[in-house]
Amino acid sequence: MQSKLGIDFKKVQHARDVAGKIATDVQRFADNYTTVAVERTLCRLVGIDNVDDTGAPLPNVLVDDLKNKNVLEHGALFFLGNAILETGQSPQQIAERVASESLDITAFPFRTKDEVAQALQPFVNASIQQITERRKKREHYLNTIGEGSRPYLYVIVATGNIYEDVVQAEAAARQGADIIAVIRTTGQSLLDYVPFGATTEGFGGTYATQENFRIMRGALDKVGEDVGRYIRLCNYCSGLCMPEIAAMGALEGLDVMLNDALYGILFRDINMQRTMVDQFMSRVINGFAGVIINTGEDNYLTTADAVEEAHTVLASDLINEQLALLAGLPEEQMGLGHAFEMDPELENGFLLELAQAQMTREIFPKAPLKYMPPTKFMTGNIFKGHLQDALFNMIGIWTNQGLQLLGMPTEAIHTPFMSDRYLSIENAKYIFSNMRNIGDEVEFKADGIIQTRAKEVLNKTIALLEELQEEGLFTAIEKGIFGNVKRAKTGGKGLAGVSMKGEHHYNPFIDLMMNQQHETRNTTIL
Repeated sequence: MQSKLGIDFKKVQHARDVAGKIATDVQRFADNYTTVAVERTLCRLVGIDNVDDTGAPLPNVLVDDLKNKNVLEHGALFFLGNAILETGQSPQQIAERVASESLDITAFPFRTKDEVAQALQPFVNASIQQITERRKKREHYLNTIGEGSRPYLYVIVATGNIYEDVVQAEAAARQGADIIAVIRTTGQSLLDYVPFGATTEGFGGTYATQENFRIMRGALDKVGEDVGRYIRLCNYCSGLCMPEIAAMGALEGLDVMLNDALYGILFRDINMQRTMVDQFMSRVINGFAGVIINTGEDNYLTTADAVEEAHTVLASDLINEQLALLAGLPEEQMGLGHAFEMDPELENGFLLELAQAQMTREIFPKAPLKYMPPTKFMTGNIFKGHLQDALFNMIGIWTNQGLQLLGMPTEAIHTPFMSDRYLSIENAKYIFSNMRNIGDEVEFKADGIIQTRAKEVLNKTIALLEELQEEGLFTAIEKGIFGNVKRAKTGGKGLAGVSMKGEHHYNPFIDLMMNQQHETRNTTIL
């Protein structure tokens, strides 16, 4: 590949190799553990849903029962398989009996793994089939009515009421949006359970529930048919329920999910050991479902300077890429993150940002990069804010970003009104049309500001990755290398939900999903 920035791709490959060693070291740890969230995910994937008479989700009830009896290490599926063989009942029926305290699934004789696998096979096959059908439905829409061109216009809805969100999402789609992201209610990432059913109250967003996913997906399919353009749906599988929400999204046909290996650790103080195990399972599911993940590197620049710490963004992108590859998620589904967070008062800040955005595009040529708008330096001056967003949109089309998360002129004031969203879409459409091929036409001055900046960031990234390889990722996070945020390996939320896998632990979904994803990719290539 010819670099407009004069980047040495041998250096890029070295950086990728080092990031791969860091990721492999993390994965070696994660492979030996399970978590309450992973086990609840497996319960959901064999058909357990609904709540008990106190409102507690049945996957939580069953997994908490195992944890309280100190047998979580053997995993929920092993005990469910034993119970199916003894009772002849479905996982849902068994979970309901555990909730009513009329059944102890740990009391039955341990069967062999083969017997357990055979008992569970119909329920495993059913969820694999449902997710496969959902993916085929998306592909059918893309092959018939098509979609918008990249960068996708990505906007948010965040009323707290899923039915009001639908109204706003339909309006945005008709105005030109390609992706609707339903912002999750404040603090949901710290809940160690997923709420049940449709919800009409939330703060700063709407609860992520399977029913809410179903409602919004249905609405977007209808409006997509009306406007003749498939509309993608985005939500969040981060936090303490990362793999569970990934499974719900896969079952209900979501297209994009916020999913980052480090974000929850740094910005929600979730235990790093818990997160590393959960992110692997969540990405296996996302990969199989054809979901584009969005990573959260842009958040580093809300707590650290965009010029001084740009290399931490690239380093994290490379680590996120390698962790995702280990989970079977292809590059084409990696919405690796970065952001336009230059201080508006910085001389030539636009050129520095252009260098960083072009560098990210060249280093990850297949990825549908997620580019975030100005937030840190937005004020109540909506006119200046609209100009900042315009500069951001210029770089988005210039450097061929994948998912352009549109900024709003009222970013620093309130949750956007439909009129604010319209102005943002209008801004982007105007710039994208008028500057569509600027990236093909303009070259950069050899050793000028832009090329020099890109090379500087890459060199600092390599130095940082080599330091991370020497120390290990966990130690680096403890030292606050990313976003100037320090977290302890044994600190944060959720560590009590981590368990080493025992000899009977059974999880067929990882191999099934990764193997089928691999077969699908090979068939597509052929």
